[in-house]
Amino acid sequence: MPPMTRTVTFHGNQGVPLITRQRRQLVGHDILLARHGNHICSMRVDRGSGRVVALLDDGSVDSAPNLISPGLRLPETPGMVLRADWKLLAVISAAAAGFGGLVFAGMAAVHGMGGDPAMVQALYTYPAY
Repeated sequence: MPPMTRTVTFHGNQGVPLITRQRRQLVGHDILLARHGNHICSMRVDRGSGRVVALLDDGSVDSAPNLISPGLRLPETPGMVLRADWKLLAVISAAAAGFGGLVFAGMAAVHGMGGDPAMVQALYTYPAY
């Protein structure tokens, strides 16, 4: 009897790449798995030194670098951008909110100087909606 083989069937929605949010696969994990295989009990990432550290079942510890090349620039994730630029983003957000408030206050002041009283009332109660 010949061995069973799995056949692949394609449907209309297959073949389209799906964008998923997964963490980046670390090179150190692959290196340690190649070195020790099933003898790894646990792994952790040492971000300070840029290495992955593995605890082996015999009690010893091994580590591997996370990068193939130290000068290699990996694509940035949204989390990396937020961690690096949070002060700049906070300043821009505060400035935009302040500018929006000034524009709204100016608009209310201009319309309040000589506008229809019903329009002024509608303008002041607009944020309630």
